[in-house]
Amino acid sequence: MTGKHVVLAIATVLAVGVAPAALGGAAAVAAPLRAVAPTGTATVVQEGGPLVVPSGEEAAVTTRIRVTLPAGHTGPVMARLLLPNPTWEFPDFDTPAYEPVTPTCSVNGGAFWPCPWDSPGNEVVFPATESATTVTYDVRVDADSRTAVMGNLAATLEVTDGAGAVIGTGPVAFHFAKGTPENYRRTTVLARDKAGVLWQYESSGRPDKPLKTRERIGGGWNAYTLIAPLGDRTASGEGDLVARDKAGVLWFYEGSGNPDAPFKARVRVGGGWNTYTAIANRGSSLIARDKAGVLWDYSQKRLGPPAPFEQRRRIGGGWNTYNAIVGKGYLYGAVARDTSGVLWSYVPAWQKYPDFAPRTRVGGGWNAYDHIVYVQNVAGSRDGDYLARDKDGYLWLYEGVNRAGDDLVPGPTRRKIGWDWDIYDTIL
Repeated sequence: MTGKHVVLAIATVLAVGVAPAALGGAAAVAAPLRAVAPTGTATVVQEGGPLVVPSGEEAAVTTRIRVTLPAGHTGPVMARLLLPNPTWEFPDFDTPAYEPVTPTCSVNGGAFWPCPWDSPGNEVVFPATESATTVTYDVRVDADSRTAVMGNLAATLEVTDGAGAVIGTGPVAFHFAKGTPENYRRTTVLARDKAGVLWQYESSGRPDKPLKTRERIGGGWNAYTLIAPLGDRTASGEGDLVARDKAGVLWFYEGSGNPDAPFKARVRVGGGWNTYTAIANRGSSLIARDKAGVLWDYSQKRLGPPAPFEQRRRIGGGWNTYNAIVGKGYLYGAVARDTSGVLWSYVPAWQKYPDFAPRTRVGGGWNAYDHIVYVQNVAGSRDGDYLARDKDGYLWLYEGVNRAGDDLVPGPTRRKIGWDWDIYDTIL
């Protein structure tokens, strides 16, 4: 479901101007749409130049605007930060209900107070203060990862005297740069080593280094012959998984919401799961292939444990032609590799659910890998990604490409993002 927040637009402001030199552009900052003619003799300077605002988990950053008043100036001084007046719409399909930009302001080093940028007139009015040689105005900005698309903002600080006459103006610039996405927007990669210890790698959202250093979840996971994800995992500790033990009993691990201990105590689903030779996720549901090559769908119940799945439904036969079946997460599809190394993509036939539409070919050469995993978004793109481990233990990233009809498949190019991954016998 998609909602929208309407907040201040920023990126379009510089379409008719030039970025400041500190941001890689020419020396002049584009004028805001509500330009104010420079008058008076007060000097307005943004200390340190344009403020770079990281969009994501990073802490708020502050810019100081220093106003030097004319010699002998007396009486109250007032100021307004004049902002561009278009609006920008942010999708809210995966975010809590709060504004993407949350500014606070301060005068002369005093207490900060909320100064929203979408106020009437697209301006921030600072409290009046008495004249002094210099007056300072601080603007502190905290921004979530959606705001990176806004790019540059060019505003104007307008200073007036007690009678309302403009005595000085000056440019104030902000540059919204891509930061680390919030943990609920980042996924995790899980890997079990040969001693049975399960490890977690948080994604960073950075293309240059997609995975953070691993963190230990716990031991004893070699009790299971198969582990499969269930639903979308996040670095905030959300996302479930299932595990089948050697007796064929399937266990359900619900996400805890605690990134340091991401799973609650296991809950028994039931026995008889040794009849399946492959189990993969289909969004928050499971698909399972039996020994005869028939694929079955287990839809997840809304109420979850202790009986998390509906009665199974038959998808179809012939799936023994594949030696790897990988779920696509929220798109409810799958990719499957045949014995000649060709990867095929399946998307749901929504009018005949749980069936799949006819398969489409992705490409050959995939028998170079002993593990293929769909991992949502690890590198900062909007579409989900795939990881593949080759027989030498190198880990490769394929950024997802969304073909027509929500057909998310590995892209045509790969990047090496890890080595020595052959210490693991399971990656998910």
